[in-house]
Amino acid sequence: MHHLDKAMQDCIAACLKCYATCHGTAMGHCLEAGGDHTKPKHFRLMVACAEVCRSAAHVMLTGSEQHKKVCAACAEICDACAKDCERIGDMQACVEACRHCAEHCRKMAA
Repeated sequence: MHHLDKAMQDCIAACLKCYATCHGTAMGHCLEAGGDHTKPKHFRLMVACAEVCRSAAHVMLTGSEQHKKVCAACAEICDACAKDCERIGDMQACVEACRHCAEHCRKMAA
C-alpha cells in the first residue's frame, strides 16, 4: 500500500465523516422533516455532497494525482451544502461536517 501523509489521512477522514453525516441527515432528518428539507434543489445538493465526499476519499486512497481536482470540486460542493443547510436550519452537524471537509479538501487541492 502506498504511503498516505498525515494531511491526506486527515482529509480522507473528514470526507468520510461528511459523507456519513450528509447522507444520514438527508435520508433521516430531511425526509422526516419535509418542507424545505425535501425541496429538490436542497435534497439533491445534500446527496451530491455526500457522493463527492465519498468519491474524494476513494480517489485519495488510490494514490492518484487526480485527487487534487476531485478535492477542489468537493470543497466547492461542501461549501454550497453548508450554506444551504445553515439557511434551512436544524442541521448543524451537517454544516460543521461540510465546513470541516471543505477546509481539508482546499488544502489537498492546493
